[in-house]
Amino acid sequence: MEIKPYYDDGNGIVIYNQDCRLVLPSLPKVDLLLTDPPYGVQLGTDLTGDARAKHQQPYTMFQDTPDYVRSVVVPAFVAALAVSARGIVTPGNRNLWLYPPPADFGVWYNPAGTGRNKWGFILAHAILYYGIDPRAGSAATASSAWALNDPVDWCKNRTHPCPKPEKFMRWLVSKGSLDGELILDPFMGSGTTLVAAKQLGRRAIGIEIEEKYCAIAVDRLRQSVLDFDPPRPATDEQMALLGWQDALKDEAPGHDRS
Repeated sequence: MEIKPYYDDGNGIVIYNQDCRLVLPSLPKVDLLLTDPPYGVQLGTDLTGDARAKHQQPYTMFQDTPDYVRSVVVPAFVAALAVSARGIVTPGNRNLWLYPPPADFGVWYNPAGTGRNKWGFILAHAILYYGIDPRAGSAATASSAWALNDPVDWCKNRTHPCPKPEKFMRWLVSKGSLDGELILDPFMGSGTTLVAAKQLGRRAIGIEIEEKYCAIAVDRLRQSVLDFDPPRPATDEQMALLGWQDALKDEAPGHDRS
């Protein structure tokens, strides 16, 4: 049975509003599996008081339990990994042990804390890597990231139970893929992976079971523009530093000033 996309921008960004387990068998080989799936931390219809205080929206299509991660999320992740050259997942810390052993491990470190566990504030979130770094043998980049939050407070007015900042997701996209490659997110949520992929010139396939999040993702993709700071004139201090560096070159032994 052919499964039609919910959205196709004609330039390599496609969304399916389906259970990913139905879509995965029909997908082509992709370059990177990059996903932030449910964590199994009770972000279903019965939210905790802490989650309500953070304006989190509940999942409504399933119960966000450890058993759901074990029986649905991890098998779907393994199936997605089978069609991917490499993979990155941010699994949450509480149930990360349910995932297959990774090739490597990193963290997303937030010194201000982004939640609490039984031992205190959560400052580091796991990143699991599968396969080989696409730049292996040519360049080495950090496997962990410091903060990378957006300028706005992304914890307020949430439209998804567990959104990730675009800046952090752009870092993951850049880390795990090369220009023009194809990225798969089988737990797309509100589309941050696809937004980051579009901004960085990658193609992407997103799969999401809840239609309301697909609609949010489409709206974000239609509005998505990556803003770069425009070039600015050098300050007096920078110009003075450049002059000082040039003077050092002139005085270097063997320097020909003719």
